[in-house]
Amino acid sequence: MTTFALRPAVPSDAPRIALWMTQPHVRRWWHQGWSVERWAQEITRQAAGEHSMPCVVTLDAEEFAYVELYRVRHDRLAQYYPYDAEDWGVHVAIGDGTRVGRGLGRQLLREVVDTVLRTEPACTRVVAEPDIENTPSVRAFAAAGFLNRGELQLPEKTAVLMVRTRTVQEA
Repeated sequence: MTTFALRPAVPSDAPRIALWMTQPHVRRWWHQGWSVERWAQEITRQAAGEHSMPCVVTLDAEEFAYVELYRVRHDRLAQYYPYDAEDWGVHVAIGDGTRVGRGLGRQLLREVVDTVLRTEPACTRVVAEPDIENTPSVRAFAAAGFLNRGELQLPEKTAVLMVRTRTVQEA
């Protein structure tokens, strides 16, 4: 079994995250090819609030992905579906292009969501809103146990609302 290490991002991670966000396979979907300085500010802003938690993911002692966990009730996504107060959301970007297409996304998603559901007892579901055209991402969420709950028209994209609910075994 693959084991990932997830840690909170800090401003000194900004150069790596900024680089990942400029990779074609990430930039197309994230639209956050920002400067290192802007990423450092964004990480600081997120870490100071209650809305989201930026994280860096390591596998085999190599940092390879960026994850944002967020509380839907504090996010604009809350305007687009009937959220529960304890819903969490997740965004994933595998920045290391050599690790894309190897099934790591679905494994990472499964492990991250399992951890959220284990550590947040009031949370009964985790959601995501990948672009409907991002077929690899939608497939990864489905393979990680998320169900397609329909389309959402967001200002910048048509998204698929993907929902992973707590199973009976996890309750």
